[in-house]
Amino acid sequence: MTLWSEGSASGRDAHPAALGSLARPHLPTPDERPQGTRTALGTGLWYVVSMASDCKVFLGKKDHLLMSTSTVKAITGGNLSVHMEFPRADRCNQVDAEYLKVGSEGHFRVPALGYLDVRIVDTDYSSFAVVYIYKELEGALSTMVQLYSRTQEASPQAVKAFQDFYPTVGLPDDMMVTLPKSDVCSLRGTEAP
Repeated sequence: MTLWSEGSASGRDAHPAALGSLARPHLPTPDERPQGTRTALGTGLWYVVSMASDCKVFLGKKDHLLMSTSTVKAITGGNLSVHMEFPRADRCNQVDAEYLKVGSEGHFRVPALGYLDVRIVDTDYSSFAVVYIYKELEGALSTMVQLYSRTQEASPQAVKAFQDFYPTVGLPDDMMVTLPKSDVCSLRGTEAP
């Protein structure tokens, strides 16, 4: 289910304005949602299998990054509690953050991480989600798109959705990386139902 409208703007000038006023997310009706779905980003364990970003910190480290995980839990008010594990060469960095719901389904902000705008722009509600993040890090604004998958091998449908979306927000192919698997972090999440 694509949550991003057909009128998606492309190019570097499109970031906040396009997402805020020009492009409106398509919100699925209750009939379009699978039974038991509470959020556009389902609860449980997700692998972050690919990323694209213009963040200078990301670009400097992208060739050394490994596949990370996010464990999502629904909490009150449509907010999400997210536990993230980022493997490094010899350790596992862990971060807990609350994704605060902003208006429509699949739209959040995460002040603790400097995420000014987080949107689930495409999902099938069970096996993948394409996540758009507009953030501030070290005083600089940047755009990131992540591909979440329930497995370490994303489906062709998921990869296509990711590859179709990130160029629409001005991210070229050389700013994208498919993350290699890692067993540095112990998985604390639970498998998807």
